Amino acid sequence: MKKLIILLLCFFNLAFAVDAKLEIVKKSQNLPKIVVAIAKNSKDINFLKKVKKVIVNDLKVSGHFNVEATYVSTNFNSKPDLYILQKNNVDLYLNIDSINTGFGGITVNTKLYDINSKQLVQNKSFSTKYEKRYPFLSHRIAIAVNKYLKAPSIDWMDKFVIFSVYKDSKKADIYIGDYTLSFQKRIVSGGLNIFPKWVNNEQKSYYYTTYRNSVPTLIEANLYTGKKKVIMKSEGLIVASDVSKDGSKILVTASPYGQADIYLYDINTKTKQRLTTYKGIDVGAHFVENDKKIIFVSDRLNHPNIFLKTIGQRGVQRVVYHGNNNSSATTYKNYVVYSSRDKANEFGIRTFNLYLISTKSDFLRRLTSTGVNQFPKFSADGESILHIKNINGRSYVGIIRLNYNKSFTFPLNGGKIQSIDW
Repeated sequence: MKKLIILLLCFFNLAFAVDAKLEIVKKSQNLPKIVVAIAKNSKDINFLKKVKKVIVNDLKVSGHFNVEATYVSTNFNSKPDLYILQKNNVDLYLNIDSINTGFGGITVNTKLYDINSKQLVQNKSFSTKYEKRYPFLSHRIAIAVNKYLKAPSIDWMDKFVIFSVYKDSKKADIYIGDYTLSFQKRIVSGGLNIFPKWVNNEQKSYYYTTYRNSVPTLIEANLYTGKKKVIMKSEGLIVASDVSKDGSKILVTASPYGQADIYLYDINTKTKQRLTTYKGIDVGAHFVENDKKIIFVSDRLNHPNIFLKTIGQRGVQRVVYHGNNNSSATTYKNYVVYSSRDKANEFGIRTFNLYLISTKSDFLRRLTSTGVNQFPKFSADGESILHIKNINGRSYVGIIRLNYNKSFTFPLNGGKIQSIDW
């Protein structure tokens, strides 16, 4: 346990360093070693192999563990061979087993041993009604192990991502899934359905754009009841790009007068306020600096770039002085991540990379190096970036762990991701 406490202090040092310096901290070389094992007496080995794969992946993505190969195979109710585990410098040993419940569901039982203290420190069960939802069950197991370590939260792994996938010309469907795309469920189909956006962090409802009688229409839909209602319509274009912290206002790109502008729509009063009146194109706004200002993309320089505007005031401020094609952005507090087209390199002739900046300084850091990286989205805690990555004709969901200088990609099997939110 003493060893884990020392490592834990290292984690907190990393987290505070990021907040203070806005820098990406390099990977620690002293992460606790964990072994994930399937109980020797388990009956459903094939199912548990899928669960284990996701758990191992989650622990690696967290940046808080070194996942080791399985050294010991133990019956679920037996204590593992501590001598062998200690000899291999293992700190934690997670043993998993499963049983089918009487209601057609499935339960995964887990036992977590702290090898340094020689004690069973967690004995938990995780259930789901549907076997195909095993990725979320696995994420919850990884979250529980992470909490034992008291490492920075990875609760975001248990959240839905929502995304649109191009199927054919003028055809795109909307899906929900887990962040690895191991679980996917189509929730909207038929026609062109694009730009899904969660209404709030509860993830019970979402906005999306569809075409009704050839008119772009912004819809709010309930994930569980399927009930839908029209929020706004606009000829040419309409997209919900961000939601205020309290969920009462949304930033909408619409073009009722020909060119696209930014509007602030009040959910309670059902009124909209036009925030930009530029004669060119203003799109993709996000709240920043405690919802008092917005970041948006504009062609005011005859090419797409990122600008800042205070809500209720005239005038705009250029934010990015790098690149000639900066086409999308996301925000967290005073931080902005944007997508920028870079010159051709050895990885391909068309490359878009993600860059991290602050509205309070001249800080600039590149986050990606290959492929076309677009539609970045900050996690709720600001520690991770979700984005779409296209490379070699294939579409991926990308995760960048800012604190740990790590990035991961998860492929989409068929189709091309149009936009994503979490």
